Amino acid sequence: MEYTVTQDKIRLDVFIADKFGISRSCAKNAIEDGNAFVNGVARLKSGYELRTGDVVEFDPPEPRELEIKAENIPLDIIFQDEYFAVINKPQGMVVHQATSYRKNDTLVNALLFNLDSLSSINGVIRPGIVHRLDKDTSGLIVVAKNDEAHKSLASQIEKKTARRIYIGLCDGNFKEDSGTVDAPIARSKKDRKKMAVDKDGRRAVTHYRVLERYGKYTLVRFELETGRTHQIRVHAASLHHPIVGDSTYGGSASLYSDGQLLHATELMLKHPHTGEKMRFECPLPTYFQAVIDKLETIR
Repeated sequence: MEYTVTQDKIRLDVFIADKFGISRSCAKNAIEDGNAFVNGVARLKSGYELRTGDVVEFDPPEPRELEIKAENIPLDIIFQDEYFAVINKPQGMVVHQATSYRKNDTLVNALLFNLDSLSSINGVIRPGIVHRLDKDTSGLIVVAKNDEAHKSLASQIEKKTARRIYIGLCDGNFKEDSGTVDAPIARSKKDRKKMAVDKDGRRAVTHYRVLERYGKYTLVRFELETGRTHQIRVHAASLHHPIVGDSTYGGSASLYSDGQLLHATELMLKHPHTGEKMRFECPLPTYFQAVIDKLETIR
């Protein structure tokens, strides 16, 4: 199907969402998958500004119903009450299903079995999910059990009052003991499965501090100020110190090759109902600690 644009400066994703009755996120995904054309050109950004007279063609993907089932998958529940829960997500677990991932072994499948309720704000696919962790990043993730909690927790993350701290093992020896990377991130123009530092991207800020130096490797504490996709991994790679095991962004594999050595170790927030300040911690997983122990013995 195709439409001729009748006004200037309307975003491509907004135009498609309006004309085809789908959400902006669905429109964005379809655009990135190459299902939209402007004057015959595909692979444009979802924020591309249309002009009067542009011809937009859109080939809607075939709808496929995602069936989200409760699955008896054990979870390491650090904390929970009637408002929210904090989970220690293992490396290798996907947070929720998507068009590209249909298996019923996600964190959401486990949450549906292990928790008595989840917020509905993110719909059927992502109930309770306030923020995400990459599949191969382990550690703390907060989950909302009702809509009141979800709104509060999401607001805290957006307003940067919640704090999320990670530990990562990086290639190379950092020159500075601490610093800040303030570099915008967008989807890579060369590989749509990757993110990249891009002047046209969304602002992304990561603070870092060296914890230990091991010659060819550095153990680093990262704190997110923003929460872009793959943010720490992209920023670490931009410093020429990618996360060990992160093959996507150039991390080495001689020490560890089963995913990036990146762990969400600390989470600080206010209780979504009482306002009480809360702090959660979880230690490095055993495989990560084993690598550190090995480095300690040979440095």
